[in-house]
Amino acid sequence: MNIIRAKDYQDMSRKAANIISAQIIMKPDCVLGLATGSTPVGTYRQLIEWYEKGDLDFSRVSTVNLDEYRGLAHTDPQSYYYFMQENLFDHVNIDKTATHVPDGTNPDAADACAKHEQIIKSLGGIDLQLLGLGNNGHIGFNEPGAAFEKETHLVDLAESTIRANARFFTSIDEVPKQAYTMGIRTIMQAKKILVVVSGESKADIVSRAFFGPVTPEVPASILQMHPDVTVVCDEAALSMSPL
Repeated sequence: MNIIRAKDYQDMSRKAANIISAQIIMKPDCVLGLATGSTPVGTYRQLIEWYEKGDLDFSRVSTVNLDEYRGLAHTDPQSYYYFMQENLFDHVNIDKTATHVPDGTNPDAADACAKHEQIIKSLGGIDLQLLGLGNNGHIGFNEPGAAFEKETHLVDLAESTIRANARFFTSIDEVPKQAYTMGIRTIMQAKKILVVVSGESKADIVSRAFFGPVTPEVPASILQMHPDVTVVCDEAALSMSPL
């Protein structure tokens, strides 16, 4: 595991974007696994800036997203489908038909999850998977539990996750209680993994996830077992870690 220290959020975003851009340049038809939430937004902004300067070409890139709320329409501003259009896809020359987000509008959970898993397999797997880190150690929407979940599946969101995501909604009652998410096995099958973490509020979980024991009670701790993981943290997020 390679842990990179960044000065602040902007520096973290730039360093993460450097890693993603290198992947695109080395393999123009690469498959990127993408994440949502507030932490990757700066990384996406940096990628857009480099695209606008002519430094990046997304025309042959394919993407698969980690997760999606169950029951939100694509037009819902809180859906991750909408998030990806707003924060990346609408601003670069990516082929929209090559972008894949779990279908939260599909009420058949087994079907929705199987189709997303099949898309990943049909693309030949993920070259680089971008991850954030939840306050309780979740990656994607894989919440703490008794075992590591395997493939794309339906998950009941933890109360702490619902509370954390409530800032994006008018009230906590509007936050969806379920989501479709890539499982730990699917994430771990990515050839490379890139984790971005920012802020003092994540310092404790960074220490537990990347310097503590591997346990499903801290889902991100499994990343210690992956052969090619880079974690980019700002100084605040690393403030409790033994570095």
